[in-house]
Amino acid sequence: MWNFGYHLARFRGSVAREAYRLLLPMIVRRRIAPPRMLDIDVFAYSNEAMLPEQIASLRSFLKYVGRPNNFTIVSDGTHCRRAVSLLQQIDSCIRLADARDFLPQPLSSGDYFANHPTGKQLALIMSLPLERPALYIDADVLFFPGAVVLADLLRNHDAPALYLGDCQVAGDERLFRDPAETVDPVNTGVLFFFQKLDWSLAMERFEQLDGLPNFFTNQTLTHLTMHANGARALDPVKFVLQLDDQFQLADRHANNSIVLRHYVNPVRHKFWEQIFS
Repeated sequence: MWNFGYHLARFRGSVAREAYRLLLPMIVRRRIAPPRMLDIDVFAYSNEAMLPEQIASLRSFLKYVGRPNNFTIVSDGTHCRRAVSLLQQIDSCIRLADARDFLPQPLSSGDYFANHPTGKQLALIMSLPLERPALYIDADVLFFPGAVVLADLLRNHDAPALYLGDCQVAGDERLFRDPAETVDPVNTGVLFFFQKLDWSLAMERFEQLDGLPNFFTNQTLTHLTMHANGARALDPVKFVLQLDDQFQLADRHANNSIVLRHYVNPVRHKFWEQIFS
């Protein structure tokens, strides 16, 4: 049976995204007055194809969370000059960097960190934090009014790192040695780093990997590292990653009390429902 609500939601999302993309030159010139300053560095790994999502995500962070010391967009190398210019117009805290700037030294594990799309993302994640606490966020993460609590979270954390819990295990199963290792799955879409983590277990597993890395290899290595270092999951009610409304017209989880929602691919169309709501 044809799901009218689902297809209508996808159509509305597609139209809203295209309208937003066309309006980007005007949107980036609209000033945002961040509610507070944050002693934190924010990093996002992105590409040219995700430019509309990245700009919307960035603006929602400034509007509801505040202005960090630096908000660095780490490019996979595909951003054109126009995209860089649009990003830089949003706020004075915006920095652009290349994924090559975060390659581990000496470079190891073949060309995974240098050439694989998610390997480049993992190289960035492994380098954090740099000078101060760091937040890593994907381009498809949208912030809401409840994000005011993030300032408190930065002052009162009780773990070396915090992570966004996944709603299901989405990993490279070749890296697990025991079913117990899959418990409390980590999603790399939102990660707080308060101190450097020990990645030795993850790198040992990576070196033992049978075959080429896949899309979820980086997320699984991050999952293993977070748990090995005693990282803690963020409150799933406030920090949302859910697929249970994928085939429904409305966004079941978006409201003013949540901090953010990570609109992963199956629910990406719902991201745009919030932009023009």
